[in-house]
Amino acid sequence: MAESLPVLRLNPNAERRLRVGHAWVFSNEVDTARSPLKDLAPGQLVNVLDARGRGVGTAYVNPASLIAARLLSRHADAVIDLDWVNRRLQAALDLRQALYAEPYYRLVHGESDGLPGLVVDRYDDVLVVQVGTAGMDRLQTLVIDALQGLLRPRGILLRNDGAARELEKLPRLVDVIGEVPEQVGVLESGQRFAVPVRTGQKTGWFYDQRDNRDRLARYARGRRVLDVFSYVGAWSVRALAQGATSATCIDSSQPALDLAQHNAQANGVTLEARRGDALEQLRQLREEGRGFDLVVVDPPALIKRKKDFNAGLEHYAALNRAALQLLGPGGILVTCSCSFHLPAEDLQRVLLREVRHARGRLQILEQGGQGPDHPVHPAIPETRYLKAFYCRLS
Repeated sequence: MAESLPVLRLNPNAERRLRVGHAWVFSNEVDTARSPLKDLAPGQLVNVLDARGRGVGTAYVNPASLIAARLLSRHADAVIDLDWVNRRLQAALDLRQALYAEPYYRLVHGESDGLPGLVVDRYDDVLVVQVGTAGMDRLQTLVIDALQGLLRPRGILLRNDGAARELEKLPRLVDVIGEVPEQVGVLESGQRFAVPVRTGQKTGWFYDQRDNRDRLARYARGRRVLDVFSYVGAWSVRALAQGATSATCIDSSQPALDLAQHNAQANGVTLEARRGDALEQLRQLREEGRGFDLVVVDPPALIKRKKDFNAGLEHYAALNRAALQLLGPGGILVTCSCSFHLPAEDLQRVLLREVRHARGRLQILEQGGQGPDHPVHPAIPETRYLKAFYCRLS
């Protein structure tokens, strides 16, 4: 019989959100008089009970976090062991193998795959693992053992250096298990890319934009493309492969631009690289009299917290204003946001407001989101974060 877990008792009615599928318990929802959070260790497994003593599920806790607990199972006193982790990972793998012919995808997307605090990206025989919570940090050894048993990877890179770990009072570090080269390869819709998984952004490659880059094919042919926040050139190289006549990349990182040019050459195309602040480079291009037929604006999250909303919104507005001013009639703007705190409706209002500076009329042709290897948890709005608008200036 499994050992009984400590109890985390909730305040009256706090379980309602959990009963309909949510996975988070906030610190103000815990009955601290009956189950003091301070008595629990970060990452410790607990049996979650409602105010009447009825089982809600099994979770891990972190008394130092606003999200005090995250559900792992909806069964009380569930056994969270290697078999449990294996089952969750196998389910995640089954989905991706049904979706993709090649082993390049996000394998685990946190709560949406029933593994809160865990991200795993697959680059064929190399895995990049990111652990963001104290509870998943305690389970990391089980996760690694399960991944090795399931996929037999050549190497696993632990990119546990994200800012989210600071909120959980965890150290930021990078570690390697097995063999992980400085760069790994990605195959996306026929094009090959080198990705700097050890030093690149987040887990190295933005698989969530794959479908949106595929969608670019109907717009790229015969167009001059500007790729803002280009990173290693995914949008621009894909556009060139889809028939664009030229592509210009803007990024603040010289190593990223060097890799973008390498990726272009590896796919038999060439591109122009401009290093610098995005807004400054957009201003310079306008002063130079440059024009483009298709502009992609795909910045990092500019609104990471609610309190950053107004400043971030103005940053999005300035970027899209500058991008629109480089487009002529019939030009295409692809504008993206990965900020959960910026709803799609607000991004649309930004476009409506800023198009007046381009003295034209804007048509929204398509909208895209994250790919299916980044599934959305229907009870957790935070898991739906990516927005992409395909617009035409007329």
